Amino acid sequence: MICILFIWYPKCSTCRKAKDYLDKNNIKYETRDIVLEKLSKEEILSYYKKSGKNLKKFFNTSGLKYRELGLKDKLENMSEDEKISLLSSDGMLVKRPILVTNNHVLIGFSEKEWREL
Repeated sequence: MICILFIWYPKCSTCRKAKDYLDKNNIKYETRDIVLEKLSKEEILSYYKKSGKNLKKFFNTSGLKYRELGLKDKLENMSEDEKISLLSSDGMLVKRPILVTNNHVLIGFSEKEWREL
């Protein structure tokens, strides 16, 4: 049985759209509010490795915090560990939703990508 973890921010319209997709397709999942329950460094590292994506994809580049901290110019010169520490410090810096299964991690909501999984 595949256990699915849906990491989201309830006020995010994309997250709500993704949740609707899961509900309409009768997909069972557990939820986790990324702001109330931040991801640990270990979780971020694990999800990053499972996703096969560049670590930069985990940043919410359209978020207010990202812009406030000027991360567009800073990320390039940061180490992997510094980026992971930053992501684990504030759930609003993390791109969402994140869908975690036993073997896969999807970042953001792409209905096509989610359907394929």
